[in-house]
Amino acid sequence: MSGSKSHIAVIDYGMGNLHSVSKALEHVCAHAQVSITSDPTVVADADRVVFPGVGAIGDCMTEIQRLKIDEVLNQAIIDKPVLGICVGMQALLQHSEESNGVDCLGILPGKVKLFESTMPDSENEQFKVPHMGWNNVEQSIDHPLWYGIEQNSLFYFVHSFYAAIEHNPYVAAYCQYGVTFAAALSHRNLFAVQFHPEKSADKGLQLLRNFTRWTV
Repeated sequence: MSGSKSHIAVIDYGMGNLHSVSKALEHVCAHAQVSITSDPTVVADADRVVFPGVGAIGDCMTEIQRLKIDEVLNQAIIDKPVLGICVGMQALLQHSEESNGVDCLGILPGKVKLFESTMPDSENEQFKVPHMGWNNVEQSIDHPLWYGIEQNSLFYFVHSFYAAIEHNPYVAAYCQYGVTFAAALSHRNLFAVQFHPEKSADKGLQLLRNFTRWTV
């Protein structure tokens, strides 16, 4: 977990919670230079890359393709640690039901589905959609980004669509909200989470701290 590097690029395609993410990164790694950027050269020169996202996936994919973020992101994943957050995680998959159906980047296998608000919870009441608030995350693999984070720790979620777990060998954590869905995905230099670490208090900051120290 040693060997932190000093430049973290937060990819800006107009759809991320950029400033709260960058401030959280600066908090956990005071010596880091954190750049919010859509410049491919800046991303290529960075030591680590964060790929956040909020909003509708259709709008996200339009901007990702317009700015050629897909090309930048694919190269970054080959070269350095990359962290996807929320819609940034969903965009890595093959297809989303949102926005009347959208093809995503296809970097990882899997589909994104809509939560069904008619599902009954443990008290036989309907689940609210979006899934908003704190929920337990069950880690399913050992990974450097889970360092110092206890099993079933609480993280903060805000989403109406979820990454289905079937046919996805890269699930790094699960969460339950009517269905079991992927709370985190991992493959080589890439780690992605459905929750918002920048809004998840100490556990979220620990995950971001781990990311700044992750060597691949």
